[in-house]
This record gives sequence, structure tokens and C-alpha cells, in this order.
Amino acid sequence: MSFRWQSVSVYLNNNSGGIAAAANVMDWGVNNSYSNQSLKVDMDPKSATVMSGAIIPQIEPVDIGLGSVEKGSTILTAKPRKKTMTSVYLKYFETAMDGKSRKCKFCGQSYSIATATGNLGRHLSNRHPGYDKIGDSSNSPTPQPLTVAKKPQPQAQVKVPTIELDHLNWVLIKWLLVASLPTSTLTEKWLINAFKFLNPSAEVWSGKKFQTVLREVFRSMQESVRLIVEQVCSKVSVTLDFWTSYEQILYMSVTCQWIDENWSFQKVLLDICHIPSPCGGSEIYYALLKVLRLYNLETKILSCTHDNSPNALHACHTLKGDMDSQKMAAFCYIPCAAHTLNAIINDGLRTTKSVILKIREFVLELNSSLEISDDFVQFTTAYQEGNWKFPLDASARWSGSYQMLDIACKAGKSMETVIRKYEEQLGSRLLLNSAEKNVVNIMHKYLEPFYKTINNICTNKLLTIGMVLFFMDHISETISTCKDSRQTPDWLKSAAEDMYIKAQNYSDQVCNAFTYMTAILDPRIKVELIPEYLNLERYLEEARNHFIRNYSTSYFSSMANSYSTQELEDRGNASFAEEIARKKRRASMNSATDELTQYLSEPPVPMPTDVLDWWKVNSSRYPRLSLMARDFLAVQSTSVLPEDIFSIKGDEIDRERFSTPQSDTQALLCVKSWMQNGIKLKYKSTEIDYERMMEIAAASAIESSSRSFDRSKK
Repeated sequence: MSFRWQSVSVYLNNNSGGIAAAANVMDWGVNNSYSNQSLKVDMDPKSATVMSGAIIPQIEPVDIGLGSVEKGSTILTAKPRKKTMTSVYLKYFETAMDGKSRKCKFCGQSYSIATATGNLGRHLSNRHPGYDKIGDSSNSPTPQPLTVAKKPQPQAQVKVPTIELDHLNWVLIKWLLVASLPTSTLTEKWLINAFKFLNPSAEVWSGKKFQTVLREVFRSMQESVRLIVEQVCSKVSVTLDFWTSYEQILYMSVTCQWIDENWSFQKVLLDICHIPSPCGGSEIYYALLKVLRLYNLETKILSCTHDNSPNALHACHTLKGDMDSQKMAAFCYIPCAAHTLNAIINDGLRTTKSVILKIREFVLELNSSLEISDDFVQFTTAYQEGNWKFPLDASARWSGSYQMLDIACKAGKSMETVIRKYEEQLGSRLLLNSAEKNVVNIMHKYLEPFYKTINNICTNKLLTIGMVLFFMDHISETISTCKDSRQTPDWLKSAAEDMYIKAQNYSDQVCNAFTYMTAILDPRIKVELIPEYLNLERYLEEARNHFIRNYSTSYFSSMANSYSTQELEDRGNASFAEEIARKKRRASMNSATDELTQYLSEPPVPMPTDVLDWWKVNSSRYPRLSLMARDFLAVQSTSVLPEDIFSIKGDEIDRERFSTPQSDTQALLCVKSWMQNGIKLKYKSTEIDYERMMEIAAASAIESSSRSFDRSKK
């Protein structure tokens, strides 16, 4: 269900009280210039709750005639009194049982017993004009039916239903989560006043209570996540991401990925950890280990993909050392391909930074001025320089930087025409000289393969290790060709050399048997399309051994157990039974090897093939190899989604993380992620059903509107 801020107003606007009533409970925090006498009434704050028609029963009118003797009727005699006599107002109020307050007979408004009768009179004049004419027979010789308020039934005189008020606060919690706003947002006085203005009975929790409730929601939902992960029967992989907030606190997110029995890729955020000072590799290692133990993943984890930072690399290296020393399952850590590729591109763009900044300034002017952007569109149409969708991406990330080059290269004539037309406003400094235009054209052509590669990486349904190695190998070849070409200008050749060093460093880190096994299990890649530096015979042999040792043992054990339970009555035949079992094991081992050999002997499938669907269909052909594929295809090639690094979406995520205070970061960001993942929001053992909540609000609004319409007809 999509959630909008308007949802909050459903609760607030539903039969809200009048503005005058709202003013009685608002604390505007400024010197108001209002002089309305009704605003000066001394009112018990609790009495404001009766002003909302949404939460009190409607008082039904009863038509009676003067002189009626029907039981329960009220006969008001008309005896004119002077307005100056204050005691005349008291008959329109009834004293409460406790003797501490008076209640208006017309609307039920309560006042302290000490309230001056003049204030009572002003209430009657403002809220019930003509009250003193009720029962006045001097002006009406013929008795007319009067409408008298029926005395509310005792059961109707209840306190404001807390469930409705809690609904409002739970809606506000969801607003905070969806908008990634800190709980302190709801302590803003003017926001509270806005709620009071719409509905005087609205009672918003304190900021401290919102924070407490959100923490409890986090704990409740974390337990749900723990139960989900506990049921995973395959290996899992984790990814690490890091950022620093405005409070200069380092955080690490730990996300878990796996492939379920139906061959569907699953991902869930495990936790967001505060990394204590000095924020080194040791601190990261202990924080990661704590999360793995919390979710009982020490024996299930197969790999960890980090963000390439030295401290994260050190933490992963330490974790691998511990697992190897304890002879636990195979474990490997993978550098993030997206961070690597982004660093490579930044090296290439470094030499054209000044030109890109100039183009970006022009694009920002286009985005901010409708007149200039309209002219630009007209010129690009006239010059046949393509169609451009506004607003243009002017971010400092790859997507924005490449678009700057794209505009200058493909729409250079339109860009120059617009700058000259608005030269007084834009200045001639934005015009590109011939040397800058040449740089743009060369760099645009050089980076085009990068642009296509990144588009494929960002749109790939399952970005496997094999596919990433295939793309990164292509990038390395592009850089190497540029570096070694005699036609490459010196400034670009220098940049290409730096780019090549980073690409080679990545290749060195992923050159091992683990990534080889992960790559060949992608049916689009196999051995044929694996990078040459990784296609080594010893890695293939290690893959075979790992497969037989880890994915055939359970099968062999079950075979052996099945024979051992069928013991012959003659104990002397036990050695013969064991011999049969050994033959079966050897046959199964040969069968297992045949599965891998048969798989690799077939040509790779077409690139558009859905990898998980392919394995789902072919798992019956490769019953044991498919188990290994389920584990290894969950290994992540990037520590975050590639679009979070290369596109403007990353700026939004950075702003959200940077501005969240330490008191809210873990609960707010984890709960938001879990909700986006389809996990129900829970408070202790209760699920918060927002869909049902909004249905109730909508039904209440319709009912209230209908009652208002009926009263207006009467």
C-alpha cells in the first residue's frame, strides 16, 4: 500500500471541531493579535475532547411542543429577563456530580465551577445564538415545535477512545519511516499546532515516546527477521556498507542474501551497527561477528562482499582466518566491483573535471529556468540534436557526469546558441572553446563502453560474479587499448594508466578458486567466457574437489546410513555389506563428477537467459550441482546496489543517512528497510495493519460526512 502524508489528515480532518475550539488548546508560542472574546474563556483542557464530532456520539434532536406532558420533555417558560442579570445564564448549565464543574445543556461544553457567569454568557452568545428565545411565548401566540437537546445517555459520556488517537500516532510513525525523518520531527511546536488546528482533540505522543515505541518496533521486527534467516537451509552471503553521519559517527550495514528452494533471490538487512572509535579493522570485525552470532550465521556464511576500504578488508581477512583455524566451512571475501569501477572512472574524469564543471553550471541553469529550457528544446529540435528530458541529471555521480559530456557532444550547437542568447544572464564563460570541445569528444567516445557496461550492470536482474568478471574484463581491455595506442593524447594516456592499475588490482583480488567456482556456475559464462587470468586448470581441479567434498558427502552419508540400518542377521556378513557400501559411494562419486563435467561440456546459454529460472528447470538434471549453484550464485559482486553508486539515487540515500541522528539511525533505517522488504510492522506481538487502519478512517469519514449532510437537511 502506498503511503502519503495525506493519510495523516484523514484522522485529523474527520469531523474536526471549529477554529474557535482549536484556538482554546493551541499554544502558538507567539503574541497573537486575536481579540475574539471567545478565545479568553477559561477552559479545562480536558474539555476540548468533546469538540470533535468524530469521537463523541451525535446528539439527536427531539421535536416537542410547548405544553407537552410527555415524560422526558422539557418545557421552557418564557419569562423575559434583563441581560445584565448574570444569574440568568446558570439555568442553561447543569452542575456535575462532583460539584467542580458545569456543563452546557446544549453542547456539553464543561467549565470550572469558578468560571465567571459572564464567560458563560459569552459562550451562549457565540455558540448558541437565540438561546434566550427558547420558550418565549410573548412573540408567538401559536405554540411552535422546538428542538431541544436530548440528554446524552450515560454510556455515551466516555473518554476519548484511545485507539483512535493511537491510530493517528501510528500513522505518524509510518510517515517518519517512509520519509526517513527523525523522531524529533514530531516535537516541533508548529507541527503540533497544525494537528490541533485540524482537530483540537488530537493528542500526539511526545518525541521520547515516539523514540521508545520505534525502538520496541525494531526489536519486535528484528526477531521476525531472525526467524526468517533461521529457516534458510542453504548458504548465505553478506554485504557490508559504510557511511559517516553529521555527528561524525561511523556506521556499518550488514545485509544477508540467499537463494531459496524455489530459486528466488532473497535479501534482508540484518542490522546497522555503530562502529566505535577508532573505527579500525578490529572494531569492524567484532561488530560483524556480533551480528553473525545474533542470527546464528557463523556456520552458514559463505562469503562477505566489502566496500574495498582497508579497514573492511582487514576485518574480512580476520574473519576468514578465524573460520579457517576452526576448520569451519569454506569462506571468501570479495571486493565490490561497483566501487572499483567508480574509482576507475573517476581517474578518467579527473583530467576533464574543469570542462564538466562548466557544462554542469549550464545544465543547472537549464533546470532552473523554464524559459531557457524551452529554448534549448526548440533549438535541439531545429538542429536535430536529440530529445532531452527535463530536469537533466546534474549530479556529481557517474550518471550526471556522463550526461554533461553527452549534452556537450550531441547538443553542442544548441548549447552554444542558448548561451549566446542569454549571455547577459549566463555569461560568455560557459562557452566551450575549441580545445575543450575536442576534449569532450575524445572523452565521450572513450567512456562510451563504460556507459554501456554500467547500464547493463545496473539493469541486470541477478548480477552474478561471473557476469561482473565478464564486464570488468571488457573494461580492462578497453583501458589497455587506450593506454597502448599511439593515437591517444598524453593527458588521456596518463589517466588510462591510473585506471589500468585499479583494474589490475581488482583482478588480482578476485583471482582465486572461489571466484572461479562462482563464475562457472553461471550458465551464461561457464569456462568459455571466464577471464583468461582466471581460467586455470588448477582452479578447475579445486572446483571438482570442493564439489565432491561438500555437495556429495551428504548424499554418500545417507547411502551409507541406509545400508547400515539394513544389517544382516549374521554379523559375519558386516564386512560384505561395507564392501557394497563402498562400491555405491564410488559410483555416486563418479556420478557427481559426471554432473560437473556434463554441465561444463555444454555451451553457455544466451546472455538474456534468467539464471535462476535456468537452474530451476535443470536442477533435475544436476541434482547435486544445483545445490552448489544455489549457494554460490548468492555471492554478491557488489556491496550495494550498483545504481546507488552510479546514479542520483545515491545522493538521496547519502542525505538520508547523513542527517539521521544516532538515537534513531538503527531503528529508523532498519525498520524502513524491513517494511520495504515486505515484513509486517510489529509492536511486541501485535502486527500494525495500516491497510485496515486506513479503511476504518475512510469509513469513519464517510459516516461523519453523511451525518453532517443529514443535519444540514434538518
